[in-house]
Amino acid sequence: MFIPLLYSTFFPEDTTVRQFITSLFMVPADILQTKNLHTLFTSMFLHADIFHIAGNMLFLYVFGDNVEDAFGHFRYLLFYIICGLAADFAHILSLTTPAELAIPTLGASGAISGVMGAYILMYPRARIRTLILAYFIAVVSIPAFFFLGFWFLLQLLYTWVDIAGGVAYWAHIGGFIAGMILALILRRRKRKRLKPAIPYYAETQI
Repeated sequence: MFIPLLYSTFFPEDTTVRQFITSLFMVPADILQTKNLHTLFTSMFLHADIFHIAGNMLFLYVFGDNVEDAFGHFRYLLFYIICGLAADFAHILSLTTPAELAIPTLGASGAISGVMGAYILMYPRARIRTLILAYFIAVVSIPAFFFLGFWFLLQLLYTWVDIAGGVAYWAHIGGFIAGMILALILRRRKRKRLKPAIPYYAETQI
C-alpha cells in the first residue's frame, strides 16, 4: 500500500493513482454514516511518508515478534486487526466537530499501539535498548514497563497539549488499551488449556 502512495508523492500529476489512494483513507464522518466501511481496514496499511512508515515499522520490529510468538501467526493477525479497529473507533469518538470528522486518517500506529499494550503485560521486565539524546548521547536498557508506561503517559499528555498537529493520539490510547485487554484474555485462555497437562506439584513450584 505504501508504494502507490510514495509514487503519488513524486508524481502528483497522476491523479488516477492519487484518487485511488485517497479512496482508501478512513474519513470518520463516512464511518458514522456507515459508508466506506472498508477504509477501517485499508487505512491501517497506509502511511503518509517515509518517516511515518519508518517509525511504525521500528516499533513493530521491536515489540511485534515476541507477541506474535506468544499468540501464533493467525491469532496475532486477528489481534492486530482488532486493535486497529479499536484505535479507529477511539479516534472517531474523540472528535467533536464536523470539521474534525471530515479529516481523513491513515496509519498503522493504532494497531501497533495494541501490540505495545500486549507487550507491557506479557514482558514487563524485558529490557528495551533506548537511545538517549539530551546533553549527552547514550544507549541504555530500560524495562519495558517503564518504557511503554512512559510512552502511554505521553500520549495522554499530548491529548491535552497537541505538540504535533495531525496525530491521532486517542487512536494510540485506544489501541494500547485494547491490546492489554486482549492479551489478558488470550493469556488466560492459554493457561486454561495448559492446566490439565501440568501436574499439581509442578504448578506449586513455579
